[in-house]
Amino acid sequence: FIYLFNFKITVGKNGVPVAENFRLEQSTIADTVQEGQVRVKTLYLSVDPYMRCRMNEDTGSDYLRPWQLSEVADGGGIGVVEESKHDKLAKGDFVTSFTWPWQTVAILDGSLLQKLVPQLVDGRLSYFLGAAGITGLTALLGIREKGHVAAGANQTMVVSGAAGACGSLAGQIGRLEGCSRVVGIAGTDEKCSILVQEMGFDAAINYKKGDVAKQLRELCPGGVDVYFDNVGGDISDTVISQMNQNSHIILCGQISQYNKDVPYPPPLPPDIEKIQKERNITRERFLVLNYMDKQEASVLQLCQWIQEGKLKVRETVVEGLANIGAAFQSMMSGGNIGKQIVSVSK
Repeated sequence: FIYLFNFKITVGKNGVPVAENFRLEQSTIADTVQEGQVRVKTLYLSVDPYMRCRMNEDTGSDYLRPWQLSEVADGGGIGVVEESKHDKLAKGDFVTSFTWPWQTVAILDGSLLQKLVPQLVDGRLSYFLGAAGITGLTALLGIREKGHVAAGANQTMVVSGAAGACGSLAGQIGRLEGCSRVVGIAGTDEKCSILVQEMGFDAAINYKKGDVAKQLRELCPGGVDVYFDNVGGDISDTVISQMNQNSHIILCGQISQYNKDVPYPPPLPPDIEKIQKERNITRERFLVLNYMDKQEASVLQLCQWIQEGKLKVRETVVEGLANIGAAFQSMMSGGNIGKQIVSVSK
């Protein structure tokens, strides 16, 4: 027997996901591995904000399939090959996929798996789901493709959702790419302290305390040149109102809007949209999957920074497949610092 984690019910377009939306089931898989397939043991699974979109029949994205009722959910995962009938994968290889089933054991098409090199991340395999995976690529390529960061240009970057998986990397990468000042926005004093003391942000704002607009004016006296937007909503409206002429928004995510029935990207309020147009602020949807031709070189860059200690990585790890629903709920409400990981097997 193996354990499957099955999607149980949808929460509706305007609902808030809770752990009870999922159920754990015991099931079986085939006894034999067919040609081209591998049997894998799941080690780590990722839960991410975009998964909220998959809880609706209409995900709002061409590239995202909705989760189906009472079928096994899937997402980013890492495992080890236990048996292989694929000519490029052998027993003991570590592999990953963006569509890994939420199961303890699975039989997968070997051609859909990517072989991992643990040495690139000093053996920290879970990093391939975060800093050295899609999350890190999103931060790096988002800044390079949409941020227009130039070394020596004295640019100020603001990052919302700055203590999350992507935001915590984006601020550091903004600095590495040439920003002279980086300010983060997060939801607790602890997160703000970590951003400044551990991750090299110049300053951080707890948006739940005080006047965010006033603090931004004080911390970004020259205005904002680059905004890495993970949250949308009121926070983003406040930042955009203080952005400079010809500045740039990296539209990465809108987590504050995911539980609402609005289009993606959500439209700006009329007064903020007016500011955006008058100041010629770019705000283009960014999708990392459109830049996969740059994946290999970018992952190597991320791994080099990690090995050199230039890119600090934080993870919030929950043990056990049975707790993945709770981990998802916690992540969606800001309970994580850095990447939210579920450790399934050792």
